[in-house]
Amino acid sequence: MFGDLFEEDFSFISNNHYGKGKKSKPRESEPPAPRDFTNLSGIKNQGGTCYLNSLLQTLLFTPEFRGEALFSLGPEELGTLDDSRKPDAKVRIIPLQLQRLFAQLLLLDQQAASTSDLTESFGWSSHEEMRQHDVQELNRILFSALETSLVGTSGHDLINRLYHGTVVNQIVCKECKNVSERQEDFLDLTVAVKGVAGLEEALWNMYVEEEYFENDNLYRCGACDKLVEASKSAKLRKLPPFLTISLLRFNFDFEKCERYKETSCYTFPIQINLKPFCEQTEMDDSEYMYELFSVIIHKGGCYGGHYHVYIRDVDELGNWQLQEEEDSLIEEKAFRDTENTKETENPLAVLKGILSEEEVKQIPVDQLGQKLLEKKGVSWNKKYRKQYGALRKYLQNHPQIFQLSPDGNKVSLKETHKLLFKLDSHGQNLLTPSQKNDVQWNCEKKPPRPRAASAGCHWFDLNDSKVQPIKEKDIEKQFQGKESAYMLFYRKAQLKRPPEARGNPRYQIPEHLLNEMNAANTELQKKRAECDSANNGIDLHLHLSSCYKFHNGALHPSLSWKESVVDLTIDRRKTLGDLRQAVFQMLESWEGDMVLSMAKPLPAGLHLYQVLDGDELTLDGIGLADGADIFVWNGKEVGGTKVLTGPEHEPVVLSVLRLAEHNEGGKGQHFSEAQHVCSCSTSLGQLHSALAPAGGIILKNGSGADPEAKNWEVFREEDMKETVRSVGLRDGCSVLILDSHDQ
Repeated sequence: MFGDLFEEDFSFISNNHYGKGKKSKPRESEPPAPRDFTNLSGIKNQGGTCYLNSLLQTLLFTPEFRGEALFSLGPEELGTLDDSRKPDAKVRIIPLQLQRLFAQLLLLDQQAASTSDLTESFGWSSHEEMRQHDVQELNRILFSALETSLVGTSGHDLINRLYHGTVVNQIVCKECKNVSERQEDFLDLTVAVKGVAGLEEALWNMYVEEEYFENDNLYRCGACDKLVEASKSAKLRKLPPFLTISLLRFNFDFEKCERYKETSCYTFPIQINLKPFCEQTEMDDSEYMYELFSVIIHKGGCYGGHYHVYIRDVDELGNWQLQEEEDSLIEEKAFRDTENTKETENPLAVLKGILSEEEVKQIPVDQLGQKLLEKKGVSWNKKYRKQYGALRKYLQNHPQIFQLSPDGNKVSLKETHKLLFKLDSHGQNLLTPSQKNDVQWNCEKKPPRPRAASAGCHWFDLNDSKVQPIKEKDIEKQFQGKESAYMLFYRKAQLKRPPEARGNPRYQIPEHLLNEMNAANTELQKKRAECDSANNGIDLHLHLSSCYKFHNGALHPSLSWKESVVDLTIDRRKTLGDLRQAVFQMLESWEGDMVLSMAKPLPAGLHLYQVLDGDELTLDGIGLADGADIFVWNGKEVGGTKVLTGPEHEPVVLSVLRLAEHNEGGKGQHFSEAQHVCSCSTSLGQLHSALAPAGGIILKNGSGADPEAKNWEVFREEDMKETVRSVGLRDGCSVLILDSHDQ
């Protein structure tokens, strides 16, 4: 079921085995997404590997497995992945790939890591990665493979040290009191779910309740050499640092001859005292206390489903912030910013603040205005005069607050308000945002890590690539139902983490892996910057006025198009001011004002539209799209000729037809054709005067551009006040001019 993970000897793997069946990995067009605000990495699902992902995350968040055990094994014992291709090189692939994966999960700035290299080291095929298996069985098989792979190294007893425990089964003869016992080793305890209310009851049934041999069911005692009454019991003899408990959720219905999943309520505690279930009970209670730190959850039925895991962040590696609390903080900040804005916009608070700092009784009103300019960076007249009037008048309108001298030239704050303001300044109202609130948000960076009273008490739901914070009480939701707890992982409460491990994902990671992750992060940042630039870069076509001339109603390049246009690539998130600065740098010889106008090539030539204004606005905000044409000029004229801009002055190219003077054979009509350019706002009267100055009539072809079509419509006298645009004349439209002698 698990490919070579069941079969191969993993003590030493040479390059001959490692290269077998290696899959080519598709190149990603874009770099992986960075971590989200939790600062924890998920694991990609290869198709059916959610059970593997859940177990790997549990091992990762077991610091003693990750650091003291796995990361303590160096290249001198495991070899290196680079050596795996060398002939006869002895490389322990599984622990090496596990080390590398853990380093990626801890340090690589990506939303989710891939397990493809690790599953390759298992010898799995792509078909195996698409099949879902049982996580309880995987746990035992993976531990066995690791033990085998680490034979001959200092980590040979890694699994035994952390997870190995023993159970003793005893049968006591009622007559001779002889005790027959058998000891069993375990890496995990399998407990019943059916008919049991919870974990503690299941353990009580297993390790406290006794089974009796009596009546027709007697026991043959080896010492008495006869059938006797006896009692049978089991106890936990040796407790491991980490206790893994597998819940028997899946059972078989012999009446229906089918498997089913037990979904009834099954409780389990966050903390559990195992003393009642142990053989030796003389030690202090703290020796028997265990704390839950991982719950692997199965969602679905007995023939399929999905695994994810709830994990307690023992080393506080993640940023824990629930969405509703995050929303509350954002709302609080928005409210605070609004209040600050109101206070900033209200000149009363600003003026009171300035005057309260003055030691002299009164200062000149002009000096108050100057201090306002120094404090706010803007004068009273520019910021407040339009709404509040002149400064002196504003002070006079608030006599309850400001004390003006008889001539009105000096001002001070009334003593009562000065005292109130000083008292208030020691409160919260006038504190800076950073003083008011310890938590500051920045959308571009990761939010801060809120600290709890007890270390390592925060829980996360790690669901393949997705990681999100949860509350401890959410674990209760997994007591029952189709989505319910399947494996429980407890750690001894006595296990304490060193202070230097807290919040430090680099703790105990070998130097060569730190260097590899640093290099990988640098490359990721580079690729993201390139991708970001490509995604947000826009190409602009800059048309330089010095290379254009204005004639016949439009702008035309005096040189070739290539020589008249300069292409510029710029980030759409930059401001118009940044664009203007970039153009100035490109055109070092430019003198005078620089105006940037939107331009559009039309059949008549290049036409200008609105002037780009607002240097503080982003290019995306003003609607600049990729491939936009921008005309660079002084905003008045080109080559000494005034240029009319805007949609109301768009030039229109009309096809002007006239009857030919000679009509051979007298059959049909022949036309001479010429082009005429005029503004779309030109009136028909003006157009008539330009095209038929000697008189005549003007007709529009109602059939479109076909001059041969006999559907000409005469423009009437009352139409002469209409514009070219209003009567529907567009580029390419035909008009027929009939002089007086043609009629």
